[in-house]
Amino acid sequence: MTRLEIVIGTKAWSSWSLRPWLALKATGEKFKETLIELRRPDTKARILKHSPAGFVPILKHGPLTVWESLAICEYLAEAFPRSGLWPADRAARAVARCVATEMHGGFAPLRAAMSMDVKARHPTPAIAPEVQANIARVTGIWRDCRKRFGARAKGAAGGPFLFGRFSVADCMYAPVTTRFTTYGVKLDPVSAAYVEAVAELPAMKAWIEAA
Repeated sequence: MTRLEIVIGTKAWSSWSLRPWLALKATGEKFKETLIELRRPDTKARILKHSPAGFVPILKHGPLTVWESLAICEYLAEAFPRSGLWPADRAARAVARCVATEMHGGFAPLRAAMSMDVKARHPTPAIAPEVQANIARVTGIWRDCRKRFGARAKGAAGGPFLFGRFSVADCMYAPVTTRFTTYGVKLDPVSAAYVEAVAELPAMKAWIEAA
């Protein structure tokens, strides 16, 4: 069996590491985890030993190295199709890719104002208009996906996640659920239920306990 290894950063802070780590856990495959603590003098040098890009996360699968979060998730979905990391339905899969990519490339004000720290709880800050707009867009995505795809995906493929069962889309938004918890952001009932569903995921619990 070809060996899998994922190189990640500090679990309390590294949102980009969490995303593909959850995807890898969802495959059910055994893997080696290499943790590099962030914000230390030797952090960059240690990461560069694994990838010239100089950032975590990094996936190694035999001789192959994949060094970007969404690319890792895409690779895992292709390498382990039985894991169902993308919805089986073509329309749902297209929307899942849209919302995953939007999370990957957007929401800079939210990221800056509410950094990930799964060990902390902070009073809800004064929320700037651009951050509130990000929150509104994220929760709008969650409500829309749950209504159009999650809620109708009953039966064998059903579940409490954005597209019923757990997918790459949930991997991409999982760090945001922790941010909303850390900073006490008030949420509508659908969004609050989604945050709870992600928090109850065994892999998510394991990540937070390790942090």
